[in-house]
Amino acid sequence: MKIIIKTVLFIVSFSFVCCSPDLVTDMQMVLKKQILEEATWAMLQEPITVSASVCSRSTGGKNDFYSEGDYWWPDPSNPEAPFIKKDGLTNPDNFVAHRLSMIRFSKIIGALASGYKITSDIKYVKQAERHLNAWFVNEETKMNPNLQFAQAIQGRYTGRGIGIIDTIHLMEVAQGALVMQDKMESEFVSQIKKWFTDYLSWMMTSTNGNEEMNTENNHATCFVMQVASFAKFTGDEALMQFCRNRFKQVLLPNQMADNGSFPLELVRTKPYGYSIFNLDAMTTICQILSTKEDDLWQFKTADGKNIKTGIDYLYPFIADKSKWILKQDVMYWNDWPVAQPSLLFGAIAFQQKKWFDTWTRLEHQPKVQEVIRNLAIKYPIIWVD
Repeated sequence: MKIIIKTVLFIVSFSFVCCSPDLVTDMQMVLKKQILEEATWAMLQEPITVSASVCSRSTGGKNDFYSEGDYWWPDPSNPEAPFIKKDGLTNPDNFVAHRLSMIRFSKIIGALASGYKITSDIKYVKQAERHLNAWFVNEETKMNPNLQFAQAIQGRYTGRGIGIIDTIHLMEVAQGALVMQDKMESEFVSQIKKWFTDYLSWMMTSTNGNEEMNTENNHATCFVMQVASFAKFTGDEALMQFCRNRFKQVLLPNQMADNGSFPLELVRTKPYGYSIFNLDAMTTICQILSTKEDDLWQFKTADGKNIKTGIDYLYPFIADKSKWILKQDVMYWNDWPVAQPSLLFGAIAFQQKKWFDTWTRLEHQPKVQEVIRNLAIKYPIIWVD
C-alpha cells in the first residue's frame, strides 16, 4: 500500500512539473496577431539603404553609414566652435536618416522572419531577400561593412568607436537571415555572411572597434552582444567563445554590483533607461551564447554575481516604476519601460511566470523613436527555439 501511495505521489509530482506552463508557447500566443500584422506591413515595403540619404557633414561616401553624437550641441557663445556636450539631452538637429533606415530594415527583416517562423510561408523569405540584397549585395545600394563615420561630432571627430552601438539593429537582421537561410539560395546566403564576416573583422581589428570593446558601460556590453549575434550567424565559433569569456571575465564582474545594479549606468543622467538597456543587452548575450555545456544563465562569478541577480534587482522597478528611488531620467522618463526582452528571456530561462506576465502587459509596439532606438530585440520569437 505504501509503495502504491508513493508511486501515485511521484506521478502527481512529475505530472505537475511536466505540465507547468510552456512560456515559449505562451509567448507565441501573445505575439501571433502582432507578428502577422507587422509581416503584412513588411511585405509592402521597398528597400531603403544608406545610399538613399547623404549628409554634407559626413566625410564618408554614399555607401558609408553616418550618424552624429546624440548629446552634442553647438556652442551658443561661438557657433563656429567645436560642439559641446549636454549628457542625456538629444540634439534634434542631428543627422538620423541612416539610423532610421537601419531601424526600419531591422523591423522589416524581423517581422518577415517572425511571420515565416509561425507560418512557414515562403513569401516572407522572398520579400526579405529583396531587402537583404539591397543592403549587403547590390554594389550601388549596399552599406560598406564598417562604422568608421558613426556618431561624429562637429569640430571634433569624423567618427567614434562608440558609434558602433548604432548597429545593434543589425542583430535582428542577422538572426532573421539565420531563421530563413534554409529557404534561400546558398550563394546568396554566402554573400550576406561575407558582409557580416567583413564587418566582424572591422569591429575586431579597427581602432574604433578596439575603443568600443574596452569601454566600461553599456557600450562594452552592446559590443559583445553584437559580435555574439553576428558570429552566430556566420558560424564563427572562436568569436562566440571570445564573447562568452568576455561576459564571464569582464562584463559581469566589472559592471554589476553585489546587489545586481549597474553603477556605471546609475550615475548617468538617464539611470533608469540605461539600467534597463544594459540588462537587456546582458540577457541577450546569455540568450545567444548559452549552451548545455556552457550556460551563461547559470554562471556565477567567484564573488557570486550572476544575471538572475540583475533581473531580480531591476524587476520591481520595471513592474512598478513608482518604486524607483533614484533620480528620474532627464529625457523619456515617461516612455519606459516597454516589453523588455530581459523579462521574457529571463522568464523562459528561470521559469519565472511573474516576469513573463509583466512582459505580457507592457507595450510591445512602442512608438517613441528613442525607445525603439534602444530596443535591440523587437521580435523575440526569432530568438527563442
